[in-house]
Amino acid sequence: MQETPHIPVLYREVIDAFAPCEKGKLVDCTMGYGGHSSLLLDNKPSLSLIGIDQDPTAIAFSSQRLAPYGDRVEIRQGRFSEVAAEVMKENGEKICGILADIGVSSLQLDQRERGFSYESDTLDMRMNPNAELSASEVVNEYSQGALENILREYGEVTNARKVAETIVQRRPFASAKELSQAIFHLMPKGKKIHPSTLVMQAIRIEVNDELGELTRLLDAIETSSIKHLRVAIITFHSLEDRIVKNRFSKWAKNCICPDDAMRCTCGNNHSIGKVITKKPLTAQDDELRANSRSRSAKLRIFEIRRGLSE
Repeated sequence: MQETPHIPVLYREVIDAFAPCEKGKLVDCTMGYGGHSSLLLDNKPSLSLIGIDQDPTAIAFSSQRLAPYGDRVEIRQGRFSEVAAEVMKENGEKICGILADIGVSSLQLDQRERGFSYESDTLDMRMNPNAELSASEVVNEYSQGALENILREYGEVTNARKVAETIVQRRPFASAKELSQAIFHLMPKGKKIHPSTLVMQAIRIEVNDELGELTRLLDAIETSSIKHLRVAIITFHSLEDRIVKNRFSKWAKNCICPDDAMRCTCGNNHSIGKVITKKPLTAQDDELRANSRSRSAKLRIFEIRRGLSE
């Protein structure tokens, strides 16, 4: 098998998450370079897998890497929220698990020409190179107010107004490296991450509508008719984790009456399953030493059991 170009995060935890899946199909919504997919296929020889990615480079690589698994693997290109919804409609109860590893892959970060890194000589950040919106448009054309909102909401940048003002004053920018250098003096120092990381993160989330994609995936899972399903989602920052945590909590609630209701009138039967991870799973010490990207990874698991007894 072709050597994987990166280490999939929380690999043991992901395998354990789908331990109850004995037959059917697993959906890897963010297949990337096939790290999680190949591990799941190895550990679940009776299962097949549907891999989804919008990056043609990842599709080409994983098509080759997963070829030894033959007809156990189906690969589809597109936005994972849209393709996953189609897959669930087409396969119904055959789907036993859904995995999503949200965010940019380490290999995408390493490819300077993709513009994800603060050292890149381009300003792109599109996970799908054919998408219309790129980081160049966001940085060089968005209003100062819009940039400030993005930096504050998606990057949690404390001095978002000053950073946005500086970007507007010094643009146009032709590369991520140039942008990083222009704002470097404004960013907090002394943390484990590069000072420009949060700004780059905010721009990347806007370019790829990452929070919207995650929300639409959760919507598709919630409205599907699948009765029994394991859902495992890996996030890398608090905004994503909060979305997953809140949605899983909603799914687990039987009563949806207002908090100030005197008594329950909703029927107290709205739960579609249970939260498996009361707290998110994080990387073990040996993984942290081997893969720094795992430092901020959090895995939450939910088991959908519609109309099934515990």
